Amino acid sequence: MGPAELVQAAAMARRFYLEGKSKIQIAEEFGVSRFKVARVLETALERDLVRIEIRVPAELDAERSDALRARYGLRHAVVVESPAEAEESPDPENLGEVAADLLGELVTEGDVLGLAWGRSTIHMAAALDRLPPCTVVQLTGVYDAGTAERGSVEAVRRAAQVSGGDAHPIYAPMLLPDEATAAALRNQTGIARAFEYFDKVTVACVSIGSWEPGISTVHDMLSDEERAHYASLGVAAEMSAHLFDAQGRRVGRDLGERCITVEADRLRRIPEVVAIAGGQRKAAAIDAVLRSGLVTSLVTDTAAADFLLTAGAAPRPALQRADPDD
Repeated sequence: MGPAELVQAAAMARRFYLEGKSKIQIAEEFGVSRFKVARVLETALERDLVRIEIRVPAELDAERSDALRARYGLRHAVVVESPAEAEESPDPENLGEVAADLLGELVTEGDVLGLAWGRSTIHMAAALDRLPPCTVVQLTGVYDAGTAERGSVEAVRRAAQVSGGDAHPIYAPMLLPDEATAAALRNQTGIARAFEYFDKVTVACVSIGSWEPGISTVHDMLSDEERAHYASLGVAAEMSAHLFDAQGRRVGRDLGERCITVEADRLRRIPEVVAIAGGQRKAAAIDAVLRSGLVTSLVTDTAAADFLLTAGAAPRPALQRADPDD
């Protein structure tokens, strides 16, 4: 390109990329066809006269995020850089912070937000600083009723405080000794009122656990004999007291009868279910839950994403909400 062509190309590029003018407007200004403008802009890119740089905050990995969204057919996938101690920490707090920002985008006024028990959702609630007016309901009982003030109940209260909406916590353990005790608790007034909101939930946040000590709430609440029993069924992941094998099929469904939790069928009907989980130790469990058809979006880290992007055969698109058992 000669000097005149360079000057003209620079001017056209400035109009298009910086001033936001259309190719037709530029063509009219310079007295050429819009096809000529398109060729000049294309040449400007090829000759390095124009450089396009896509920048996102340093902690976000846009390339992995888009690849993960496409692979699993998710609505949203957000991948953040793993902290240095990722191998030791299965629930990096930065996931909760990013999830809080995502929730600020997804929730609209009048929505019903559901929060399941999990360290990741608790971190997310603590990081919330904006939410439109919405109702907040707890989707599961707590890991230990004695820690309710520092766990799910407090997370629900925090989210409701930020949004200015009503809170519907559940003051009960997640896992009960038997089906009869669980059924009795579900009929208690406060818990029954929360359950009535389950079919109204429009956005839900859940955590994921792998089947090992310290990584799965349910695993840690069971006896050695019970753990061995469910392990024999091939359990690879746990979410909201629902167990899944490596292909995303639900196993050990009898456990749900002893739990205070949102049913899987109800979860499947919620328009937006965001899972928050990361770390190498949870990667296979995340893959299993994404194959279940219960989750529509994911917040994770690079350690888990690298595994997920190469894990087994390509899954069915998550947005189909298909049950692997069907």
